[in-house]
Amino acid sequence: MSRTAPTDDGDELLARLGSLTAQARMQAELQRSRVELAIALQRDMLPRDLPVARGFHLAVEYAPACYGLNVGGDWYDAFTMPDGRIGLSVGDVQGHNIEAAAFMGQVRVGLRALASVTSEPGELLALTNDLILSLGGDLFATCTFMRLDPSTGVLESARAGHIPCVWATADGKSGVSEDEGGPPLGVQEGMEYPVTRYRLTTGGVFVLLTDGVVEGPTLNVEAGLDQVVRLAGIAAVAGMGAGSLAAAVIKGAERVGHEDDAAVLVVGHDGLDVQP
Repeated sequence: MSRTAPTDDGDELLARLGSLTAQARMQAELQRSRVELAIALQRDMLPRDLPVARGFHLAVEYAPACYGLNVGGDWYDAFTMPDGRIGLSVGDVQGHNIEAAAFMGQVRVGLRALASVTSEPGELLALTNDLILSLGGDLFATCTFMRLDPSTGVLESARAGHIPCVWATADGKSGVSEDEGGPPLGVQEGMEYPVTRYRLTTGGVFVLLTDGVVEGPTLNVEAGLDQVVRLAGIAAVAGMGAGSLAAAVIKGAERVGHEDDAAVLVVGHDGLDVQP
C-alpha cells in the first residue's frame, strides 16, 4: 500500500496556498500603488499658493483618505479672478478611487476656466454643471463656490448639493449658513443655483469644509457642524488666526470615525483697508 499520496496532497495544498498568497500580495501592492498615485494626483492638482488681500487671511488644511485602500476626491481652491475679487471653492466628488481623484481635477480646473467667463457664483456653477454633463461619465460632485470682494468684505455664495458653511463674528455670534443651494454638479442639465450674500465683518471668520470634516460613523453631520461652530466662535472672540482655526477644525475631523477626505478653507478678516 502506497504511503506517498498524503505527502503529495500536502505538497499540492501548500503550492496552491503559496500561489494564492503571491496573487493576494500582488493585488494588494497594485491597489496600494493606485492609492498612492491617486493621492499624488490629488496633491498635484490642489493649489500651492493662496491669494493675498490686505485685510483678509486665507488658510487651508487637507487630509487625504489614506486609510486602507480608499482615496477620495475632495478639493479646495482659492484664486484671484479677472475682476479682482477672490474665488473660493470646496467640493467632494462621488466615489473613492483614482477616477474620483481625476474627476476632481476636471471640476476644479473647469471652475477656474469658467470664472474668466463669469465670476457670479450661481452662473459659474450652472456653467460648470453643463460642462461636466457635456463630457459624459457617471460621476458627480458637490461644491460650494464663493466670491469675496476684498474692498467691501461681501461674500456671495452658491452651493451645489454641498454641506453648508460655518461663520462667526468677533462679538460672539456664530452659526451655519442658511443659503438655499441647488443640486450636485453633473446630475441634470439646466440647473439654477441661488446666490446668498454675506458680510464678513472685522474679526469675523468664514469656514468652508467638506463632509469628511463633520460626518462619519461616530458623528452625524449636525453634531459635526455644531463642533465647528463652537471652534469658529471661540476663534473669532479670541482673535485666533485663520491658520490656527483651520488646524483646529481638521484636528476635529479625527473624531468622525471614517476614511474619507477632509478639506477646510478658512477666510479671516482683520479689518484693514475695507470700505464701509
